Amino acid sequence: MQQVKQVNQVKQPCLLFHGFTGGPYEVEPLARHLRERGQLCKVPELPWNGDSNNQLKTSRWEDWISAAEEQAEKMTREYGEFDMVGFSMGGLLAAYLSVRYPIRRLILLNTAVIYVSPGRMLEVIRDEWKYERKISLDKAKATPLRATWQFTRLVRKLKPELSQVSIPTLIAQSEKDQVIHPQSARYIYSKVKGQRELHWHPRSNHLICHSDDAAVLFRQVSAFLDKEYMDDSQNQYEP
Repeated sequence: MQQVKQVNQVKQPCLLFHGFTGGPYEVEPLARHLRERGQLCKVPELPWNGDSNNQLKTSRWEDWISAAEEQAEKMTREYGEFDMVGFSMGGLLAAYLSVRYPIRRLILLNTAVIYVSPGRMLEVIRDEWKYERKISLDKAKATPLRATWQFTRLVRKLKPELSQVSIPTLIAQSEKDQVIHPQSARYIYSKVKGQRELHWHPRSNHLICHSDDAAVLFRQVSAFLDKEYMDDSQNQYEP
């Protein structure tokens, strides 16, 4: 069991990233939970969101990294140290930022490392759009395949960055994820350095913050953010 102690502390601001072709709605339930406990949260709509097909047609994976860094630079200027949540593709970008900016705690939700397949990913994303956003089928089909290719390139580029992560990290993975292979979580756990936690959510699909396990996840996140980690980096927790 990892050695931690509970402390009363001023809660850090938190930056939350949504996933590829998604939007703030993907992580907004977690942001609401964190705000209710007194934590300031920023949930920007990022260039890889599902409402900007024209932008997706022309942007490259390098542009997405630049956009992520702009958000981290803004948080650093305004608040100094902050916490970071990344969902799906946003998780990889969050991990990348964590080795370059003053991020205190890193939370990775269904992070895109090993995905089922680009075609299956796109199919599920379309279904989730129609359900969550009630958009038309025509709009869902308008997702440019070029953007999906850029997504796969981003994954290949940022995957090695995981071994550079050394801050306390919480990894959460849905066991019924239709997009990201659950083995991704074990891969991330094996690569990141320092203290980390891995939590499995058996009733959740890809949209973990909207799932039946969401309340459990939110409690785990709260507990993780409130812990003060000891210096013993060999102590990790994997249920």
